[in-house]
Amino acid sequence: MSDPLTKVTAALKSEHIIPDVIPESVKFSPSVLFSITWPLNGTEVVLGDKVERNLTLEEPQIKILPLLAPEGASNKGDEISYTLVMTDPDAPSRADPKYGQWRHWIVTGVKLPAANAAETDGVYAFKTHAATTPYFPPGPPPGSGFHRYVFLLFEEPAEGISIPSNAVEHKAEPPTRRNWNAFKFADAYKLKLVGANYFLTKATE
Repeated sequence: MSDPLTKVTAALKSEHIIPDVIPESVKFSPSVLFSITWPLNGTEVVLGDKVERNLTLEEPQIKILPLLAPEGASNKGDEISYTLVMTDPDAPSRADPKYGQWRHWIVTGVKLPAANAAETDGVYAFKTHAATTPYFPPGPPPGSGFHRYVFLLFEEPAEGISIPSNAVEHKAEPPTRRNWNAFKFADAYKLKLVGANYFLTKATE
């Protein structure tokens, strides 16, 4: 029986998130297992869930699942910071992704507390400052089918990252979010992918 982290990679390949979002050249091997939650309505995305769009309108939280916190988190948690990205490769549709990737959310300086077996529901990560790209909820056009909303968790370099104020990642207007690339961003700031998750949603029709 495969372990949970192996299942993450298999699911990403099954939905073609590898290679549509995560290049095969990255040779991604996850080391952090996390879920995405909307505490106000109790919605939690474990891996590849189909979620009603109206349950995803508020900025979500990041939950680190037991026993699979980053190696060394118990004694290095205050030293390591992470960047979380949410991106949609299927804009305006999976059949015609001419605006993909659509940048929905970027949060830097995220801290991951260690999770253990005593905390069976997991523990929430915490954000040390406001989002670089404010959260923009899913908005798949009617008739465009299911979109893949992908969350990528990157470990930041030891010196942290500083995104210039004029960088596109600071822009929130919808037209500036189009045709973005998560891994060009990661390469520019020396980010290492350590975890991934995703959900599927479509317009209410």
